[in-house]
Amino acid sequence: MSTDSRTAAKTADAPPAARPDVPARVGAPVTVLLWGGGLLLLLASVAVAVTIGPARISVPDVWSTVAAHLGFGASDLSPIRDGIIWNLRMPRTLLAAVCGAGLAVCGTVMQSLLRNPLADPFVLGVSSGASTGAVVVVVLGVGGGAVSLSAGAFVGALLSFALVLLLSHTLGGSTDRVVLSGVAAMQLFSALTSFVVMTSADAEQTRGVLFWLLGSLSGVGWSEVALCSAVLAVCLVVCLAHARTLDAFAFGQDAAAALGVNVARTRIVLLCTTALLTAALVSAAGAIGFVGLVLPHAARALTGSGHRRLLPVTALAGVIFLVWVDTLARTVLDPQEVPVGVVTALIGVPAFVLVLYRTRSTS
Repeated sequence: MSTDSRTAAKTADAPPAARPDVPARVGAPVTVLLWGGGLLLLLASVAVAVTIGPARISVPDVWSTVAAHLGFGASDLSPIRDGIIWNLRMPRTLLAAVCGAGLAVCGTVMQSLLRNPLADPFVLGVSSGASTGAVVVVVLGVGGGAVSLSAGAFVGALLSFALVLLLSHTLGGSTDRVVLSGVAAMQLFSALTSFVVMTSADAEQTRGVLFWLLGSLSGVGWSEVALCSAVLAVCLVVCLAHARTLDAFAFGQDAAAALGVNVARTRIVLLCTTALLTAALVSAAGAIGFVGLVLPHAARALTGSGHRRLLPVTALAGVIFLVWVDTLARTVLDPQEVPVGVVTALIGVPAFVLVLYRTRSTS
């Protein structure tokens, strides 16, 4: 056993406060306060976000409409106002919540699994592959109209991830090879997307594709919400089941193996899980960056690095963050809509620079 492995095995048995690289655990009262306040803020955020827009709608209107559609009583709102709430704003707000939670969880897992504080859900080239798939369907008409933009994006994302797995396995399978393979796949599919758009798309198609590539939640329906929610639930369960394993990866692959972790199997399972979740979210909402890069660091500052607490708190932070970002994106320049990815980038870039400074000071 190497020196690092023996050191990891000793520190793994020590109490958290004695570990130099793991923040002290959050006490039970603080945890209850965080969860209670977070859940209340989540419900309030969704309810208030739905009321914001050209049509005047109150929070009681939202609750009565939701209750009526769930079979609890009847709503006295007009069909138009009921449709605005239930068919337009509610699906969009809920999909924003699901995307925020999913991207934040993927970022947390990727940063721990690859031991890279700057890793995010798109490091595996999934976003670029999804973009290529969407462009091929919309611009080239592949599928003859039977294949939707979301389906094309999902297939493209999976093909990109398969290429990353193949390259990283051929090159040795280490974490740095995974990252480099993801960068190569990202550049390849980005080039393919640009080539197709430049050679085959007209002005209207180019504008539509560009808006989607920058992240858009407009026009989504309950089917996208249901699909992405189901994928998020399954992937979140898988990630939580590997919470202790992710804690072991904090000491490195050799140390994790010495602690009894099947490194190769765990890496494949978690990489496939995050890639599947990212592919589903990107296919529904386009590429929304910086959520999975920044929010895990903010959540660690509140909960420490233990993934059993970190993953749910990160998901909750992602929900609240993206709900309000989407609300800002659709109202700040009303009636014109700003792509969600543009707003997250404007907020995320300063936070990203802060992360860079923090990693430099601790290196």
